[in-house]
Amino acid sequence: MRVLRYLWIPLFSVALMAQSANSTAATPTKTRKKRTAVSTRTKASATTVTTADEIRSLREALTTQQQQIQQLTQQLQQRDQASEQQQQQITQLQQAASEAQTKANSAETTSTLTAANFTKLQGDVADIKTNATNAALSSQEDQKRVSAIEGVLGRFRFGGDVRVRYDGIFQRYAGCLGVNCADRNRPRLRLRLGLEGKINEDFYGGAYFGSGANVNASANFSDPTSLNETLTGFFERKAIGLDRAWITYQPQSHKWLQLTGGKFAYPWIRTQLTFKNDVNPEGFDEKLSFDFNHPHFKNVSVQAMELFFNEVAKGVDSNAPGAQVSAKFQFFGNKWTITPSYTALNWNGADSIAQAALPVPVCARATSINCLPEPVTTAVGTPINQPLVPPVQTLNPGPFTNATRIAGIGTGQTRAMVSGFMYNDFILDNTYLTPWSRFPWRVLGEYEQNTRARLNVGLAPSKQDKAYWFETSLGQLKQKNDVLIGYSFDRIEQDAVVASFNDNDQRAATNIVQHKFYFNWLLRPNTTASLNWYIGRTLNTRLQNAALETGRAAGLTDPWLNRVQLDLLYKF
Repeated sequence: MRVLRYLWIPLFSVALMAQSANSTAATPTKTRKKRTAVSTRTKASATTVTTADEIRSLREALTTQQQQIQQLTQQLQQRDQASEQQQQQITQLQQAASEAQTKANSAETTSTLTAANFTKLQGDVADIKTNATNAALSSQEDQKRVSAIEGVLGRFRFGGDVRVRYDGIFQRYAGCLGVNCADRNRPRLRLRLGLEGKINEDFYGGAYFGSGANVNASANFSDPTSLNETLTGFFERKAIGLDRAWITYQPQSHKWLQLTGGKFAYPWIRTQLTFKNDVNPEGFDEKLSFDFNHPHFKNVSVQAMELFFNEVAKGVDSNAPGAQVSAKFQFFGNKWTITPSYTALNWNGADSIAQAALPVPVCARATSINCLPEPVTTAVGTPINQPLVPPVQTLNPGPFTNATRIAGIGTGQTRAMVSGFMYNDFILDNTYLTPWSRFPWRVLGEYEQNTRARLNVGLAPSKQDKAYWFETSLGQLKQKNDVLIGYSFDRIEQDAVVASFNDNDQRAATNIVQHKFYFNWLLRPNTTASLNWYIGRTLNTRLQNAALETGRAAGLTDPWLNRVQLDLLYKF
């Protein structure tokens, strides 16, 4: 109906135009009857032309009207669609309003129900806030404590190493019989483990533990020169003890000053002629070291050491005070470095070392001498004297080769040193940087004399007071696949040094002539493979306590002893 309402005007216009056309067409027919033929044809022709033009115009008008009708129809359809969409939106809005009203009613009901609990919830929230505040404060305190612990641990580093070794000893000579010539093959293990680092800006220190031996199923640390433990004892567990523990004071404002106390690694220059690498002395050390910018004179150091090796409750303590002065020179730029040093070390109470290493035994017979006599049997009816207990050897680094004597009488006898010991040790250490950066060349010479040595009145009276050391090496152990090849020679007379603290891997500690070849290969930054080959013999077999193979007569030349060590060392 709405379409007809909008179309009646155009349709009415079309009808009027058609009626006008019909009236115009009929007029010539009536006129033709009243006029002449000529006039009729003329007028008819004119009328025909006029009518055709009018029909063409009507058709064009009709076409235009039809287009307008189509446009109006499309507009009406669009309006109808918009109206329908509006109706749908109205319907949706009504539904949403209804749902909102329902939810509002439900919310009002819920609000009414929860109003009674709101006050309780406020109280609970307040409690939660209080607890959260307390927890946050506690967490901050815990974080502070954790940060403090992390700060302390961050100043220290974990370190150590484990070494697995094959140790073979071979000595054969003409006339050697039976077990006296048996080769010795020992697998051995060494462990060192500990912490070290800064205690604060001016103090640093550390503590390390090391492996030890088991003797008769008991831990035994009587060898200060070695941490090796032979793999034996029917799979027993191995012992471990304190190897080092020290504190060093070196103020940041005075770095030239260094004070150390405890059981520490050597802070002074030395070789294994006087102290083995595995020995860690005990006591105190004070060092002053000054660096210079001179082209050749680079450093001078002066230090004193006070070493304590036997403190007793009743009697005189044993100690070894000393001092060292050293310098450092460089020539040809930094290619040639020379480090000379002189050390003086005085051993007070060295007799206690002899007694600990070689205690006086109990007499086997009443007529025996240089031994502790058993008590005399008491009279009948009186308590019987208890037999003497043999003294225990408390220092056992290997064969004791210094000259000794028996001091005292009766059960008060002890073993004492023939000589006193005052080291005068000169070392000249040279390092030259070759054209091959990974192969520096080192040459070291050492001369040591014991100025308190006495004449040995044994089989070969002499003054055994001098020692010599020479060592040269090529290479270094810094980068992967670095190698270090070296050779050392030493000749140590019987009383030149205390036999309990220098290198016990040699043929003997003193009274020896010794050669050593070594090769080290750095497989990885923390893994080293090594070969050590010792070739040595006793220097004078006529001296007391000379190291001799069992069954070898005194006075004969000692055969060369070969000792081969294959090591694999892993550092933590």
